[in-house]
Amino acid sequence: MPKRKLKEISKQSLATLLEKRLRLRLNFVSLVVRLHHLFGTFPDCRRGSNQSKEFNDAAMGAFALFYTQSPSFLSYQKLMRDSEGMDNAQSMFGINELLSDNHIRNLMDEVPAQRIFPFFLQLYDDLKQSGYMEAFRSYKDNLLLGIDGTQYFSSKKICCESCCQRRLVNEKSQKVTITHHHSVVMAAFVHAEHGQVISLPPEFIIQQDGTEKQDCELNATRRWLSQYGERIAADGVTILGDDLYCHDDFCQQLLTYGFDFILSCKPTSHLTLYEYVKLLEDQIVCKEHRYWTGRRWLVDKSRYLNGVPLRDSKDALEVNWFEPSTVVEETGEVIFHNTWATNLKLTKDNIDQLVVDARARWKIENENNNVLKTKGYHLEHNFGHGKKYLSQVFLTFNILAFLIHTIQELVDAKFQRLYKAIGNRKTFFNDIKTLTRYMYFSSWENLLIFMLKGLKLPIPDSS
Repeated sequence: MPKRKLKEISKQSLATLLEKRLRLRLNFVSLVVRLHHLFGTFPDCRRGSNQSKEFNDAAMGAFALFYTQSPSFLSYQKLMRDSEGMDNAQSMFGINELLSDNHIRNLMDEVPAQRIFPFFLQLYDDLKQSGYMEAFRSYKDNLLLGIDGTQYFSSKKICCESCCQRRLVNEKSQKVTITHHHSVVMAAFVHAEHGQVISLPPEFIIQQDGTEKQDCELNATRRWLSQYGERIAADGVTILGDDLYCHDDFCQQLLTYGFDFILSCKPTSHLTLYEYVKLLEDQIVCKEHRYWTGRRWLVDKSRYLNGVPLRDSKDALEVNWFEPSTVVEETGEVIFHNTWATNLKLTKDNIDQLVVDARARWKIENENNNVLKTKGYHLEHNFGHGKKYLSQVFLTFNILAFLIHTIQELVDAKFQRLYKAIGNRKTFFNDIKTLTRYMYFSSWENLLIFMLKGLKLPIPDSS
């Protein structure tokens, strides 16, 4: 065999080996080992012997309840351990000591959530190097990164030093009501054709040291960019955001980091831009597409205009504006309409794809925030508030569990087949919750195999 051919085979074999090793880093066992290593770096201010081991068990115990979507997971496993001498907390998550909920809360309250954030980036890098992120690329070969703020806690009684406040004054009685709340900026890679999203570290909207003003979503997003902007932008990324972000200073900041952007652009908050749109009406390009849905004729219409100022200033950033709509041809009913601004030049060749990309922004709400709130993760439930960091740590564990579930759906053939067969996220995890409560499994993989056999499904090789 020619030497050149041997070299080609060697390169292919090496590439296959490296890809397999990267995928092994993303299997459940490897992720648990890596999490134990991460938790071993958490600060432990207590004194006494064997404290690090106990602390590791506390952190993994907290993560396990979010991963299994079972708030009572540890108490169920304690009953199993007491009666059977073995349990799923130890076999699946490597938890040696089952601590009480209060003990776990007290320990986790001392851990800044930022300690967990690097693990999100490690998982993103693994997905990228394994080739999984390529399926999330779109126009200009860019990844689409949705950013959105959401509230996850509110109370008139419970609060901590990280809470923000709202003061409401009753007009009649002049009584002041203070509501304490937690909000967070979420960031996730999205794609119009994929149900999964890839979560990145969140940024909490919390009172900042040395300031009296309440924190806000925009400031939190700026902090997120200062932490991760340069690193993420280097991968080729288009930022998707709502109207809150569509102003000159923020867009300039995105461009400085190297991002492209597509941001909602409402007429009510961009008076100057829409004055120019009206003034330059004769220069607006319009592209239409008529199609039959099987039930009715629809017309997609995209109007666009390049080079309009974002604000009333000589040095204003010029953006490119587009306005897609969908109309029922027979009745004239408008069933979709929106407006966006982007730094990407608009043409008849790319406008359709950019509309698709722009509309993918809703996946940060529907496939990320909404799933976390309504599909079993109970994002808005108070699992424990604490006095310092507990609320933020539990929120971060919840998002991390969601990310790892997504990764398993991408890389684990058994998880993928099972999840597809069951077809419902809540049912899938309710089954896991019930099975792990009453039965012992020597590993997470054996649990999946048991479920596949129960559904009489072929068992794929996940290696």
